[in-house]
Amino acid sequence: MKVVSELGPTIGMKGKVSVGYVGYYYNVAIKDCVFILPKVLMNENGMVFGNYTPESIIHLEDPNNLLEDKERRFIYELAVWIYRAISVYKERHEDSKIVLYERISQIGRSQRRLSNTYLDILLSLEEFNKDNQDFFFFIIKNIHSGHNKINWTRTISHSQAIMQNGAPIYLNPVNKKRQVNFDEELMVIFFSILNYIHKEYGFPFDTECHYELINDSQFRSYLKGMGKARLQEIKYKYFSDKALELWELCYAFFNEARQIVVNTKQKEYLLVKSFEIVFEDIIDELLGNKQDIPSELVEQLDGKRVDHMFRYRALTENSKDNVYYIGDSKYYKRDTPIGKEALYKQFTYARNVVQWNLDLFLDDTKVDEQEKERKKGINKIRDEKTEGYNIIPNFFISAQQKDLKMHSEITWIDRENKEFSSFQFNNRLFDRDTLLVAHYDVNFLYVVSLYGRKNEGMKAVWRENVKSQFRREIQSMLDSRFQFHMMTPREHVDETDILQHNFKDVLGKIFRPYPDSESGQRYYSLALEKSESQVEENKRIKGLLRPYFDIVECNIGEDKRDELIKYAPDGVTYSSDDMVLLITKEGINFDKAIEKLNDTGMVGIALQMEGAVLRLVEGFTKAKYLVIHNKGDKRYAYRIVGTGPKLIPGGHDDEMVVTKKGGDLYLVYFVDPRQTVSFGELDLSEVKKGGEGYMPHLLPLSKLKG
Repeated sequence: MKVVSELGPTIGMKGKVSVGYVGYYYNVAIKDCVFILPKVLMNENGMVFGNYTPESIIHLEDPNNLLEDKERRFIYELAVWIYRAISVYKERHEDSKIVLYERISQIGRSQRRLSNTYLDILLSLEEFNKDNQDFFFFIIKNIHSGHNKINWTRTISHSQAIMQNGAPIYLNPVNKKRQVNFDEELMVIFFSILNYIHKEYGFPFDTECHYELINDSQFRSYLKGMGKARLQEIKYKYFSDKALELWELCYAFFNEARQIVVNTKQKEYLLVKSFEIVFEDIIDELLGNKQDIPSELVEQLDGKRVDHMFRYRALTENSKDNVYYIGDSKYYKRDTPIGKEALYKQFTYARNVVQWNLDLFLDDTKVDEQEKERKKGINKIRDEKTEGYNIIPNFFISAQQKDLKMHSEITWIDRENKEFSSFQFNNRLFDRDTLLVAHYDVNFLYVVSLYGRKNEGMKAVWRENVKSQFRREIQSMLDSRFQFHMMTPREHVDETDILQHNFKDVLGKIFRPYPDSESGQRYYSLALEKSESQVEENKRIKGLLRPYFDIVECNIGEDKRDELIKYAPDGVTYSSDDMVLLITKEGINFDKAIEKLNDTGMVGIALQMEGAVLRLVEGFTKAKYLVIHNKGDKRYAYRIVGTGPKLIPGGHDDEMVVTKKGGDLYLVYFVDPRQTVSFGELDLSEVKKGGEGYMPHLLPLSKLKG
């Protein structure tokens, strides 16, 4: 209680205290600084690093402290980054009421205390630089006075002169030799330290530096011991109080000293209430880009506010930044599960985005400039032709610190339980009611440091890497649950008619994410759930589609257009005078006929023999198309290929579809099962009449089309 007593009222339960702050402050009662660290270091049981109770490690410098050196160093480093994160948040949100701030004190000679944190050293370095610009200017002026004066004795004795207009001119004058200036060396070391902590931790470095700084490679040697050794060598060259203070600061930095006197005349603190708000801002700055997001998507009309949203490549194909990713950041204790309320809200966010998109394109007759601007760069979520809906990527992102390392990777949390999905019907991925939520962990130390550094280049690289990984991981999850296919209608097929005819069977399974080819050829995605209960259903769906579509299996978003048939949709037409051969099959015989036709591509019409005379049905050799149908509405149409039918003797019944088994002779047609045809509505009433319906018929297309 003594450590946190100056923070005012605290929440106590069973003798324990709960502090609603994260940050840094100086405690007058114990005459030392206090860091309040975020709860992500604790697990659900309240153990820090999974091993220690908070009260057993509260005094870092206590000889009885249980922390290992590497854990203690981790806390010192994390403290720096927490300070930087709160500072950056304060800059970004100047009017925020959650930040409590009082100016950090400087090194002094009165009211001293013994600091025990690396952060104190960094803050004192920054403060010294800010408050002693006159001192630096005085040193620089003294050092450089007379710096460029010419040594004429050495110049005349060591250089040749050129005579011009009767006067000697020396092209290479020799400057006066300068002695080693220890003040200058101390300045170089000091400004090199400031440059390092600017690059490493994001502390501001606005000083106009007049020195060539120690380069990054050499400074690493200084950090490993050279800096401390060199400062010890020049220690007794300084006499002014300011120079001695500066030397002490630089030495403390390299020594990672705990022995540095800091003026505590002023009360000092940088604290933040509700650190989850800071964490949300961290993730939003690193991932989100709300400037490009319509305000009504972030501040939704039902009062809900989305934590994070950005545009990026869709899961279903590779066009750039054409779908909204919806995220929610979770600042939890270690290994805390996602609650049902959070899941429900996340599904609601996605439903609101879908409805907003539908409303946006509901009335395409609006052509005013404002409406055009609203729709600019936004793709429809709903595909009119298939009535399928694009997938909305939805995710949770939480912070974890399960080790003492800083790393940039994100961790995919595998969620097999159905709570992370919401759907109305099985096997309908492209349905507006089918919603999935993914879950990721990020390294807490890394994201806080990236936010604190304020390095736009580093943030941009990480942002792209993480967005790309989000997309890959969600795609991988979907590939594990669904088998995706890419398909295109076969030549002459009007797929609109086919999709409408089989609407109930294919709804929610087909979506059109791919752009049409230059010739106008269209491509679709088919997603079928990988489930034992769906095996027969999936086989039936593919059987319905395969006669009319060329289909190849693929992963989600994979482009396999080169493996599909090529054609120009508007390049081939058929004539109303073309002859169509119609064969009727019923029940299981219909399905078996289509299956065999897809395997062999052969259809045989049994011919009658009367004595030695072969009687052919007149005109049958002129057939250009074949339609196999039942007496209902089921039918498949194919284009006949080759130069014409061939006569094949009986005994080959098993190799082809036949009108009658055991025939003496067959008139055999060859079709390419990949080249199905859609004639639209056909009138088969003449064919279905009486018993003659099971005999092959030959009719012109004009009669069938009415």
